Amino acid sequence: MNGKIKNEHIDNLFKAILEIKSSEECYMFFEDICTVSELNAIAQRMEVAQMLQNGSTYSEISEETGASAATISRVNRCLHYGADGYTLILKRLAEKFGEK
Repeated sequence: MNGKIKNEHIDNLFKAILEIKSSEECYMFFEDICTVSELNAIAQRMEVAQMLQNGSTYSEISEETGASAATISRVNRCLHYGADGYTLILKRLAEKFGEK
């Protein structure tokens, strides 16, 4: 776990997120806590991560998602050198929903 982000406020945020019980509750919470731009940026990063894991090129990813090369590169660094959060969640999604 990355000690750079761990603090009481983030712990409280994560505890709140873990209390979400449905997709509808998730939409309600994140609509209140994030701007539309922030949500779109997070969703874009997840899409980029999934496409990178599936072997898509930077140009394919940029064309499909609108992500900049800098965003794609950052997500790629996280996939290779990060805390394995993307990898863990993408694997669970694939197992649960049959996504690649």
